[in-house]
Amino acid sequence: MLLLNLILILLIGGAIAWWSERLGTHLPRLIAVFVVLIDLAYLLNYLAGIPLEQLSVVPDAADPSSWLLAYQLDWIPRFGISFQLAMDGLSLVLILLTLVLGVIAIISSWNEKNDRQGFFQANILWTLAGVIGVFLAMDLFLFFLFWEVMLVPMYLLIAIWGHEGKAYASMKFFIFTQFSGLLMLLAILVLAILHHNATGIYSFSYFDLLATPIESGMAHWLMLGFFIAFVVKLPGFPFHTWLPDAHTQAPTAGSVILAGILLKTGAYGLIRFTVPLFPEAALDFAPTAMFLGVAGVIYGAVLAFSQSDFKRLVAYSSVSHMGFVLLGVFAWNSLALQGAVMQMVAHGFSTAALFMIAGALQQRLHTRDMSKMGGLWHHMPRMGAVALFFALASLGMPGVGNFVAEFLVLLGLFAVNPWMTAAAALGLITAAVYSLIMMQRAFYGKPDTDLVVTDFAWLEMTAMAIMIVALVWLGLYPQPVFDMVQPVLDSLSNVVSSTSAAVGAQ
Repeated sequence: MLLLNLILILLIGGAIAWWSERLGTHLPRLIAVFVVLIDLAYLLNYLAGIPLEQLSVVPDAADPSSWLLAYQLDWIPRFGISFQLAMDGLSLVLILLTLVLGVIAIISSWNEKNDRQGFFQANILWTLAGVIGVFLAMDLFLFFLFWEVMLVPMYLLIAIWGHEGKAYASMKFFIFTQFSGLLMLLAILVLAILHHNATGIYSFSYFDLLATPIESGMAHWLMLGFFIAFVVKLPGFPFHTWLPDAHTQAPTAGSVILAGILLKTGAYGLIRFTVPLFPEAALDFAPTAMFLGVAGVIYGAVLAFSQSDFKRLVAYSSVSHMGFVLLGVFAWNSLALQGAVMQMVAHGFSTAALFMIAGALQQRLHTRDMSKMGGLWHHMPRMGAVALFFALASLGMPGVGNFVAEFLVLLGLFAVNPWMTAAAALGLITAAVYSLIMMQRAFYGKPDTDLVVTDFAWLEMTAMAIMIVALVWLGLYPQPVFDMVQPVLDSLSNVVSSTSAAVGAQ
């Protein structure tokens, strides 16, 4: 029941936060933070009772009983649809990231004067519930349900509490993600039908569908249905165009959740579903996917360099950094996959922090235009110091998790394609340029002596300290994360290699 409770706590907590807005504007914020902390403590209490040896056991990707936790309840047995949840080391790491950044997102909007504060906090909690459902759902119909459900509260966060262009940005976000999700639904339905034709049994269970025999041409089309849905959410080039608008117009909490958490659902889908379900088709498609990854790394970095809007610069930097995840997944070797997972975690912290800083600047200065900033370190030294740290983290400074992630991706990619590795490395050079220019334009230079602004307070500094400690820990001692995810990656690699061998023998 723990897996189900992780979702229910957030859903019920969101309803309570919404109801509490009639009792005051501060109560919904307190309830929202309390609910996420309860969910986090509930999960950590379970982890405290798990022997370390259990985390290092390689699970059987086709046997849920070998995972850390599994839960199943019949839902629509006529069509083999069940409420099937399961958690392994990979989903555990991402759920922990989701809950920690959920607290950060609520803190980031603490001083913003949002109307209907209860409904605002409810949408944050419901988005977190949908994301955790995505990381836990092992029935593909249920997975699609959570995939769509998490979009609705995020759409509302942008459409109701966004900035000047919120209507256009929210609609563009919804259309891109909804259309790509429908492609995935079509692929899921066809996959279930093929499984029925082969076995005589309807099932949407991931564990059953892994072994479904699929004709080569059909497998390529089905793989593309999953690939497009996940790459749109990643986002990868050329499906990224919704992201800068959504990030720029979203409220601060929305940007933190979108960059830190929602983008990771696309990367998770590629690792968990796209390659293991269609290994031959995915490996055949790998050169094209890696080319798109290199294009995203360079294109996102160049466009970030050309921005004057603080938020759009950080948004395009996300396109560049998530390109490394796409490269790591389709290089599909141990080093590259470890780097891809580490990039998901490290990028979650560093980009969430930069969006929190961007939101704080907009709240204080009423502008995102860096040409109207300058010398802000004089007025806000605490914000300037943490902004410098996260700018350096974003460019991949040694000693933080971002460096470990990108180094491992490039190392793993080099074994597959040295030329693509060299091209992707250009993104690291450009990252240094746009990150330092961002600091120069916003925080250095001659200060405006007539400007009166407040620096980060203790609550905001606490949130920043959590993310700084996390990135330094990931940079200096990443082994605990590797220990949790490596058995899962080994299991998925075994599925891919065994399926490929079986197909080759036919």
